[in-house]
Amino acid sequence: MHLSTAYLPPVSWCFNFWNASAVELEACEHYQKGSWRNRCQIAGPNGPQLLSIPLVKGKHNQLPIREVRIAYDEPWQRQHWRSIKTAYGNAPFFEHYTEELQPFYEKRFDFLFDFNLELMEWLLIKKMNWQGKIQFTKEFEHSIPLAVAPSIRYPQVFEEKNGFLPDLSVLDLLMCAGKSGNRLLTHTGST
Repeated sequence: MHLSTAYLPPVSWCFNFWNASAVELEACEHYQKGSWRNRCQIAGPNGPQLLSIPLVKGKHNQLPIREVRIAYDEPWQRQHWRSIKTAYGNAPFFEHYTEELQPFYEKRFDFLFDFNLELMEWLLIKKMNWQGKIQFTKEFEHSIPLAVAPSIRYPQVFEEKNGFLPDLSVLDLLMCAGKSGNRLLTHTGST
């Protein structure tokens, strides 16, 4: 499976990741504006909420993805963490993961690729127990169309108020379903 890097990727991205024995992350592409590389969507109290990591000026100048730097002119980490706590503070599994997740919003990472990789490894490998292998491309490879993920449903924190919000960040799945969320990502999981 060949995938681009993503910040707390959507469940559909994770479905493709999860159902591969090895994932090759695109490490040689140029940054693409308006993608999940530096954005994610969580379930806020008033509906879907977009979180975006600010990037150092020049982000639109076709920089190689591994050279894209995170900007710290604004307190984005504090804002993202506050949004995550508001969204998932009452989720069934928030208390299980908060102590390990919070440091990602305190430590300064220079590069977006490194931040995404470390966060993804924590979430999908350490917490959800993916057993595959991650590799990196050695040269740019054109994207391969992703498999269409089934509609993965699970109880969400604000579902009574906003209805079920599909294809949010995998963080939503982890906070609401815990490690059992990995069963929902398999080909044989609930749809």
